[in-house]
Amino acid sequence: MNLQLITLQGVKIDEPVYEVILPTSGGEIAVFPGHEPLVTVAKAGVIQVRREKDHSNERMELFAISGGVIEIDQRRVRVLVDEADHGEDILESETKAALERAIKMRDEATNQVELEKAHQLVDRHMVRLKVADLQRHRRRM
Repeated sequence: MNLQLITLQGVKIDEPVYEVILPTSGGEIAVFPGHEPLVTVAKAGVIQVRREKDHSNERMELFAISGGVIEIDQRRVRVLVDEADHGEDILESETKAALERAIKMRDEATNQVELEKAHQLVDRHMVRLKVADLQRHRRRM
């Protein structure tokens, strides 16, 4: 099946894959070739991509995503999100610092708009840290 991961900046992936694990509002779902058609909401979380059937879990690619929309048919998975960061591109130290700034922004928010923006940033950086942590553990194996 083909995976398309599309952000506001453009196409991140448009390639054949064997399996995709997606964060949805109803929980994580695994998608394989021939999956039943589905349209659902993507929540901020981790996309895991297995390119070949015989690839181990340690070889799965990781992406930190913001929320968006997922469209699945029997031949394709299309994920439309504002942002997606490849696990290899996330620097843990920078993400920790960004999370600390976002938490400070949340704690100092003086109105609902500032508070909502801060919550979005906290969520984004927490997902990115989760992906960085998973990447670090996989490198050790």
